[in-house]
Amino acid sequence: MILWEALGSVLIGLAVSWTALRRLPARYGQFRSRPLALATGPVAALFGALLGHTVLGPGHTLGTLGVSLGVTVALLSLLLRPAGRPRRSATA
Repeated sequence: MILWEALGSVLIGLAVSWTALRRLPARYGQFRSRPLALATGPVAALFGALLGHTVLGPGHTLGTLGVSLGVTVALLSLLLRPAGRPRRSATA
């Protein structure tokens, strides 16, 4: 069962990162690096699945995959660069 959770979470991570790269409009910002975003998705999902499996225990596959999805979305959101003009620093 753990193998299916791991495989499912990696597929979720790939799907979320690919969809985010393709579908996010420019007004929300852009990703710093396309390969970094594609690599972060599966790794974050696998970490989320490990965390979910540890907390929820065996037999909660849907809950584990839900935690995996949440961690993936949270970590991918950290890679977004805001749209618009860059801020000036206080020292400039």
